[in-house]
Amino acid sequence: MRDPVLTVTPKGLYCPAGDFFIDPWRPVDRALITHGHADHARPGHGSYLATHTALPVMRHRLGEIDAEGISFSETRQIGDATVSFHPAGHVPGSAQIRVEVGGEVWVASGDYKTEDDGLSEPFEPVRCHAFISECTFGLPVFKWAAQAETGAAINAWWAANAAAGRASVLGAYALGKAQRLLSLLDLAIGPILTHGAVEATNAIFRTQNIALPDTHQVTPDLDPKAHPGALILAPPSALGTPWMRRFGPASTGFASGWMALRGVRRRRAADRGFVMSDHADWAGLNAAIAETGAERVFVTHGYTAIFQRWLSDQGYEAQVLETEYEGETLESPATAEDGA
Repeated sequence: MRDPVLTVTPKGLYCPAGDFFIDPWRPVDRALITHGHADHARPGHGSYLATHTALPVMRHRLGEIDAEGISFSETRQIGDATVSFHPAGHVPGSAQIRVEVGGEVWVASGDYKTEDDGLSEPFEPVRCHAFISECTFGLPVFKWAAQAETGAAINAWWAANAAAGRASVLGAYALGKAQRLLSLLDLAIGPILTHGAVEATNAIFRTQNIALPDTHQVTPDLDPKAHPGALILAPPSALGTPWMRRFGPASTGFASGWMALRGVRRRRAADRGFVMSDHADWAGLNAAIAETGAERVFVTHGYTAIFQRWLSDQGYEAQVLETEYEGETLESPATAEDGA
């Protein structure tokens, strides 16, 4: 049996033929990065390679880094490995990384979703021999409604709150989820206010000509009374904190795939839960894996043991890959603003 194209080391996912890492969790000399969320793009690496769209957010979050951009489907020869980046559909600029060594093709998917959200580059299946797949929502209970349906539910909630004189505070991750929600909101209902963490990402996307509606950042001198019926987009960490008191009577909502589970909304102290994720649901995971044509599948960050057994029953050579990626979480403060 030939040596694996990618292998897990204490520093992260490593390609011996090219002497590089993909989304490493410890400092390395050369890192290829799938996207800018904090569990995948970490500080301290000698050099970074990511898509042109992902780089501005990475530079904002990581500071001065030695980084180079790459276009989707562009090939690079790194040592004895040929690499290319392909759309993952997770957030704008997110990529799957294809690595070919001696005719053997492996794909590291990073995080991905299969529904076209109209904002991110749509997911592109990549044929390969081995596929490394997340399985954050790798249970049949996770089934996403169409994005338009979820958007309509959010707008109806917002409109009802505005008519009753309440503000609407919606919790969503600052990179990707918040901007996706912005693209769905009905601006006829009222103004949109944003937490600073959300607005910082908005500003970066606007410089990249990613279309977003007008928003107003919440600052210490902003008077909420001057924005009646507003919807406030904030990271999950802001819900239930003194920061919210300035808005007076308010209804809180939270947009996450975890809202599909009973009891989670109560734990988040939200009045409404909206099932929306930037990760693939059960059907999306299975469809994406099938489209790769891969015989070997490695699963990581999620319901790994359960999903591995399911894939094995479907005839795949499936294994669990232990990594330090977190996917979409509810509890970790570190991912409250950076998670998917």
